[in-house]
Amino acid sequence: MGWKGSKLMGFAMMLIIVFLTACSGESTEAQIHNHLEEAVHLEEGFEAQQGNITDLERQEQEIYSQIIDIGMDEFDQIVELAKKATGIIDERSEEIELEKESIDASREEFNKVRSLIDELEEGEVKQEANKMYDMMENRYKSYDKLHEAYVQSLAQEKELYSMLQKEDLEQEELTEQINLINESYQKILDENKKFNEYTTEYNTMKKEFYTLADLNVTYVE
Repeated sequence: MGWKGSKLMGFAMMLIIVFLTACSGESTEAQIHNHLEEAVHLEEGFEAQQGNITDLERQEQEIYSQIIDIGMDEFDQIVELAKKATGIIDERSEEIELEKESIDASREEFNKVRSLIDELEEGEVKQEANKMYDMMENRYKSYDKLHEAYVQSLAQEKELYSMLQKEDLEQEELTEQINLINESYQKILDENKKFNEYTTEYNTMKKEFYTLADLNVTYVE
């Protein structure tokens, strides 16, 4: 068997937290800042879920390695391990949904800046704000694709462990399923790379917006 193993979705990058240390009144720019940073705060659950997901992936990979070492001759042990791995997949599914809830809450908060950006005077600040907004929208769309790919891979992995509990399993059938999982992994890696790139670009644009808007902020990486 040649399954490549864990995807470690926890490699996804986080947003930069920014504190407004001084502000004279609630300017439109300051209101935008408040919504942007609340959106970051709402993604704290996303960061927590990332670590949990990575741990569960590692546990599952250890079980899969045990199955490979045992071989199909010890069928009863394989069935027991396959059931255990299926339970871990269910836990990962729950963590993934909690992660998505965090991202969805962040997106809802972030969308509140759209009308505020429209209120800004035409000029460099507004141009940068629009660029920043579009980049974050790209990031959210990228996450949607990443989430979809991950959920699909979970279903494929669950099917694999179901197949491993069949005594009459054919090697060709097993190999085909493993290939499907490996293809899903590659898609996840590709989408995760795009998500990270959008995150980096958004963080850079947000800094530029705060600079142009003359907001006195403190950055926490």
